[in-house]
This record gives sequence, C-alpha cells and structure tokens, in this order.
Amino acid sequence: MEDSQVVGAALQRLEPLLGGRPVRVNLRVLPLVAVDDVLLEQVVYNLLENAVKHAPSSTPIEIEARAGEHEVEVSIADRGPGLSPGSEEQVFEKFYRGAPSRRAGGVGLGLAICRGIVEAHGGRLRAANRPDGGAVFAFTLPLDARAPGVEPEPIPEPPHAETRP
Repeated sequence: MEDSQVVGAALQRLEPLLGGRPVRVNLRVLPLVAVDDVLLEQVVYNLLENAVKHAPSSTPIEIEARAGEHEVEVSIADRGPGLSPGSEEQVFEKFYRGAPSRRAGGVGLGLAICRGIVEAHGGRLRAANRPDGGAVFAFTLPLDARAPGVEPEPIPEPPHAETRP
C-alpha cells in the first residue's frame, strides 16, 4: 500500500464534500503493505465522509499513519460531537445510524463495510471518543498483510458427446 496514493485518491474523490474544510495529513515514511488499493481507498473515503458528516465544517479532519513493529495504523479524527457512550462497537453493525440527534444521512452500511474490508486484510478497525472532543476511527494492517483474494470457481467439464459408429 502506498498510503499517500490511497489517502490522496480518497481526498480527491471527497473534494466536493470537503468544501474548503481544513484537512491535516501526517503520513510518516511507511513500509509497503500488500493490500487491495481500491478497497483500502474505499475504507479511507468512508471514514473521511463520516467525519465530514458529523463534524462542524470549520473544524479540521486529521489523518495520520504510522508504522509499528508488526503493523501500520491509519487514523482519521474529527472534532464533532463524538460517539454516544457505549456505541464504540455498535457503530460497526449493519444499518446502525446512531441517536436521532446525531444522524447525518446514509443507511448505516459504511462503517460495517469498512470493518469487513479491514478484517479481510487481516487488520482491525476501532472507534473511540477523543479525550478533548470528537471521534477517532483507526485501522491497523499487519505488515505481512495480503490483499484478499477470491478463490476461482472450478470450471465444470463439458458433457461428453456420445460417439456413434
């Protein structure tokens, strides 16, 4: 994974929704991780879109990536109202949309899709409230991650034609 390309592509797709909102990006020099770039770009896009929906437009969105000994972590943080107490895991359930006062459109699939993609790469996705306000979504990918693959279905043998003498 070339983090700057994945993050840059997601930011470019999201440009119309950002509307001049400040975005702080801190991508340290990271090792390459074998992932499906298109799927990871979708994860970053969904997490950024979530931050845009829930945080005031005057507040920055912060994207950070860093390498640990065995994994790479990417986090996307905002300065919105944060998560409802106790919903840190619930937000990843299909069709979960939060408290009515915090709903901002969508059908509640984006975060569930993100978690599925990250887990298919052998990683983890978590959500938390920031101590000084807002939410942070962070995913980790093992340095030895492999892009998820699809096993090809076997091709059935064609029926044998009968031969006549």
